[in-house]
Amino acid sequence: MTAASPLVAVPADIREFQNYRWHASPDTYLKALLRVAGATPVIVPAMAEEIDLAAILDRVDGVMTTGSASNVHPSRYGAEPSPSYEPFDTDRDDLTDRLIREALRRGLPLLAICRGHQELNVAFGGTLATEIQEIDGRMDHRAITHEDQRERYATRHEVAVTAGGLLASIVGTPEIRVNSLHRQAIDRLGEGLTVEASAPDGTVEAISVEGAKGFVLGVQWHPEFWAENDAPSAAIFEAFGAACRAYRDRRD
Repeated sequence: MTAASPLVAVPADIREFQNYRWHASPDTYLKALLRVAGATPVIVPAMAEEIDLAAILDRVDGVMTTGSASNVHPSRYGAEPSPSYEPFDTDRDDLTDRLIREALRRGLPLLAICRGHQELNVAFGGTLATEIQEIDGRMDHRAITHEDQRERYATRHEVAVTAGGLLASIVGTPEIRVNSLHRQAIDRLGEGLTVEASAPDGTVEAISVEGAKGFVLGVQWHPEFWAENDAPSAAIFEAFGAACRAYRDRRD
């Protein structure tokens, strides 16, 4: 009998459309889970105070926190809100904070992408810097303006992969080319986190958790977009999928 595919919890973003309040997730992440990780995504509504998260996490085999147009609210890392930090999605903030902490406590595999990577840093007491392209010595990591998403999400620069780390064991090379598209980034690294990759300007591009019970990787770029075509992107999702299957098998 073939084992069922592992289930992966994906936190929803709040979107307002046609007078409705939607709980949604971009399909590029969901397709990468299905087609490359071999996992089934389960979108979790951003209603952290009303849903039974424990019941959901009892049934899933991993958690993936996605990128988003919104940013983590500055109050979560001791900064004052300003227009340069907007837009916000505080309902998602509440949900992902609980999902990340509980995933780590349980040893659930966790893949944190873009905003999710920043959320992971904040969960460990780290801070974020905004509009990093305006900081002396920093590159412009923002996406270009283009109607073709493939052009917007094209790989732009290399990152140096930390030797001997989790990411190095996954991609098997000291340098990879990534589509790191963002205007916020890790400022102060959270306590207990390890840098797994850095951009040429020093921007922290990937992190892991020291002594984690299971697979935990945060990446600032977007491996989901090219997961079916790009070897390092595929390797990240394949490794996450394997970790989710291993968790499922141990639980069963």
